[in-house]
Amino acid sequence: MRGRVRRVVTGHNAEGRSVFIMDGPAPTVFDRGPGQTCVTELWETHSTPADNTGSADPTDRPSRLPPPKNGSVFRVVEYPPDKIRIPTLRGDSHDSKREGYTRELQHTRHPGFHKTATVDYAIVLSGEIYALMDEGEVLLKTGDVLIQRGTNHAWSNRTDESATIAFVLIDAHPA
Repeated sequence: MRGRVRRVVTGHNAEGRSVFIMDGPAPTVFDRGPGQTCVTELWETHSTPADNTGSADPTDRPSRLPPPKNGSVFRVVEYPPDKIRIPTLRGDSHDSKREGYTRELQHTRHPGFHKTATVDYAIVLSGEIYALMDEGEVLLKTGDVLIQRGTNHAWSNRTDESATIAFVLIDAHPA
């Protein structure tokens, strides 16, 4: 699947009638290479309530994890198996420099632990993956949903196949 998510977006024409304004592969894909996650940005908002005027693509921007202040982001993330991903995580330091993102590379349970000031809705689209907290873990399978509320967490794929998760991140006050 790596970066092959079809995105269909609706909007309005000059007469105010509903139309399809985009239909095709989502153009903003951050594929960090073999063994890394592949993130496909689908949409984002910059305020609540969201502004539905215009037809510009709000995902045409550099990679970042958190949504805009008072906004949201919708993305699909593909997680390769840990046996491939963990060695690349240990050597990767660019994530820890992203605004609004705290990564704990030295976490004793998993090097992917991180925290954002968001409410996240995570829907497993394919595969299975463990959601890890500082204390405890739960196995999520295709169709399962997790509500992640600004907690320190990591994702652990202990299978031989990639796991794909759709995320909606909404800006929130820190826990």
